[in-house]
Amino acid sequence: MNQRTRVTVTIAVIVFLIVSLGVQAAVVGRDHEVINTDERYPGNTLVGVHSYNDDGRIVELTSDGEVAWEWSVPDSRVFAVEQLDEETVLAAVAVETPAADCPEEYLEYEDEDDHCVHNRVVEIDKDSNEVVWEYDWYDEFIVNHEVHDVERLDNGETAIADMGNDRAFTVDRDGEITWEWHAEDHLTPGTPFYEEYGGPEKEGEHDDWTHMNDIDHLENGNFQMSIRNFDVIIEVDPETDEIVDTVGEPGNYGMLKHQHNPHRIEAEGTMVVADSENDRIIELDLESEEHVWRYTGPSSNSLQWPRDADRLPNGNTLITDSRNNRVLEVNPDGEIVWQFADPGGTVIPLPYEADRIGVDERSDVPPGNELTEVDDEPGRIESTIRKWEAMAQYLLPTWMHLPQVLHVVGIALGALWLCAEGVAFGWRRINGDRSDPDSPASRPP
Repeated sequence: MNQRTRVTVTIAVIVFLIVSLGVQAAVVGRDHEVINTDERYPGNTLVGVHSYNDDGRIVELTSDGEVAWEWSVPDSRVFAVEQLDEETVLAAVAVETPAADCPEEYLEYEDEDDHCVHNRVVEIDKDSNEVVWEYDWYDEFIVNHEVHDVERLDNGETAIADMGNDRAFTVDRDGEITWEWHAEDHLTPGTPFYEEYGGPEKEGEHDDWTHMNDIDHLENGNFQMSIRNFDVIIEVDPETDEIVDTVGEPGNYGMLKHQHNPHRIEAEGTMVVADSENDRIIELDLESEEHVWRYTGPSSNSLQWPRDADRLPNGNTLITDSRNNRVLEVNPDGEIVWQFADPGGTVIPLPYEADRIGVDERSDVPPGNELTEVDDEPGRIESTIRKWEAMAQYLLPTWMHLPQVLHVVGIALGALWLCAEGVAFGWRRINGDRSDPDSPASRPP
């Protein structure tokens, strides 16, 4: 096949793929899809939306998938959400803030000097959408320095996980810090934890070292924290600040890999965890650390980076499936009994956390060993393909899935091929390669 034919065929293929992609853009369904059965646990669902483009929000969904309430601020990412009572919602919000509005000390990092992050813990009145209480601080930049988790304590104080500063702390209503724990004092070389378990070392002031993403107050008064980048969940005694229990082990990805939002079922001695980068939900026996329940999603649409899972009183499990833009509820047999799927990412793009309103995390719920273990993990090749398909949503419109992504790849490869043909043609023209009958240098004068 001579060069002219190759170029013609390549152009034809590119045009076909562009037209096909345009048709799909016009007809692909982008509306949200709802599954709603009688087995669903009652109540609306509150969702904290991280988002792909800093258009975070809080959304309250009815069982039919209608938006009952919504709150947002510009240029934000929303993480933990908790309904405190009928009128009030507590949320962790990170706002990307222009440099002109940032304190100077948070503009010293040369690669990110166009903005800082304004981390806000806000209490919102649902009727007026006004912030009625707030605790806030600034950090250097938004990536990996957002506030991820907050919890209102029984004494009225608020527990906060501060990812950017690798600390956990509590504040009272006046904004006074009443307790503070720094990972640097307990997870670095020379500490008892590091000597026993090891883990990543902090490389610099702005290093994403711990990625602390969750804090929970336990019935015994201790705090449970998820240290994502160590692949562990620790329990800390606030009286001594010592780590008194550890679940997981740094680098042991068969147990946990960059987990989120562990939900401890204290009465049963188990813990439901979003095992995020293993793309599954697991439940661990806290003594043996063995899996007693596992869920990876239906084979046709497996979980992609799930970041929250809550066991409900009827034995169902509410799951936030982040990169699939969906929240789903599965029954004890692993069947989906409620789902809000948003393939176009118009309502809940990249959801972070979901709570069923009216359900206390300390409610009596059945453990996983009373459920049907669901163990249908996809193979490595299928899992890798699905992960890259989900990751493409950071660069491409969220309605694009594997078929559309393959179209884009085909168009890009075709364009590269044409560029290569152009370079080869120019090289032959300059060098007078007469061995190619299509080269101008090979034609008779």
